[in-house]
Amino acid sequence: MSPAPGLGIASFGFAFGEDQDVAETAADYVDNPERVIKWGFRTYHRAAPDVHATQLATAAAGQALDRLGISADEVDLVVLASSDLPEYTYWDGAAALARELKTGRTQTLLLNEGCGAGVHGLYHVAAAMAMQPEAQTALFVAVNRVSEFHRNRMNIINAVVSDAAVATVLRRDHPANRWLATEQFTEPEHCDLLRVEFGGTVNPQPPEGWSSIGARGGHEAVRSKFGNDPAVLQQFLQNRYTRLLEVIDGACARAGITRQDIDRLIYLNDQATSIAAVAEPLGVPLSRTNAALALDHGHMGAADQLVSLGQQLERGEVAPGEIVVLCGISSDHWSATLLRI
Repeated sequence: MSPAPGLGIASFGFAFGEDQDVAETAADYVDNPERVIKWGFRTYHRAAPDVHATQLATAAAGQALDRLGISADEVDLVVLASSDLPEYTYWDGAAALARELKTGRTQTLLLNEGCGAGVHGLYHVAAAMAMQPEAQTALFVAVNRVSEFHRNRMNIINAVVSDAAVATVLRRDHPANRWLATEQFTEPEHCDLLRVEFGGTVNPQPPEGWSSIGARGGHEAVRSKFGNDPAVLQQFLQNRYTRLLEVIDGACARAGITRQDIDRLIYLNDQATSIAAVAEPLGVPLSRTNAALALDHGHMGAADQLVSLGQQLERGEVAPGEIVVLCGISSDHWSATLLRI
C-alpha cells in the first residue's frame, strides 16, 4: 500500500472557452461533417484568439482559491498539467501561472504528458506532500487550449477537442475527496502516433502552404501505422481497454481495495461506447460515469476527468464515502487515480 499524506481536494475552479455548437460548426473544420456529428457531441468550448492556456488556467485557479477563501501566497506547490502546445518555447507555463496568481516564491512543476497528465498529476502532488510534511496546500491545474494553426480540433481523435481548464486546491488532512493511490505506466512504442510534424528542432517550420484544415489527422496516422490491417488495428484498439483495466487494478492494489469497491468511473470525454468498454468490466453502470457530461464539453485534454468530477460533486451526484476512479490515456501513457469522496 502507498504511504498516504492525508490529502484531499478542498475546492474546484473551472474556466471554459466560448460554447460552440458541433453540428453548426463541423463543416468549418472537416469536409465530412456527418462523421463528426455522429460522435454525439453537442457542444465544445473554443477560446477567443487572445485567450491562451495561461489565462484559462489562471481563471480556474482564481475561482478555486476564492471558493476556499484563501490567497495564492498560501499555496506551497503549484502543478500545471498542459496537454496542448504552450504559448512559447523555452518557457515554463507553471511558473507563468504562479506569476499570474502572485504566489511569490513557491515550488512549481510542469507536466506535458498529454491527456493522462490530469490523472497522474495528482500523484506528483501527493508525493511532494508526503516528502514535505511542512507543506499544507497545493494547487493542481489541468488545461487544454488547442492551437488551431497546428491541429484541427475535429480531426485529432474521435472526439471534438475543447479549450478549458480545471483547478483543484488540495489540502493536508482535508476530510473529503481523499487521494488514495495512483498507478501509471508508459508503453513507448506508439509515442509518435499523434505528434505534430513541425515546430521542433527536426522540422522547425511547416511545409509551404500547410494548413490544419485538410491536414492528415489522427485517424490517418493510426491507419498508416498499422498498414490498414483490420485485425492488427482491432487488437491495438482493444489493448487500450485492456491496459486501462490493468492500470486501474494496479491503483486498487496500491490502495488495498479491489475493482469491486469502485463506485464511479471517470474516463476521458469520449463516446459512450468507449466509456462503457472501460466501465462494464468494473461493474459500473454508464449512469455512474462521465458519459452524459462529455457530450456538452467535448474532449478537454488533461482537464476532462477533474472537470467531470467537480461538476458531479456540485450537482450532488456523488455521495460521501464513494470511491471514484479517474483514468486516462495519451498515445503512450496509462493512468488511474483513486479518490474517496
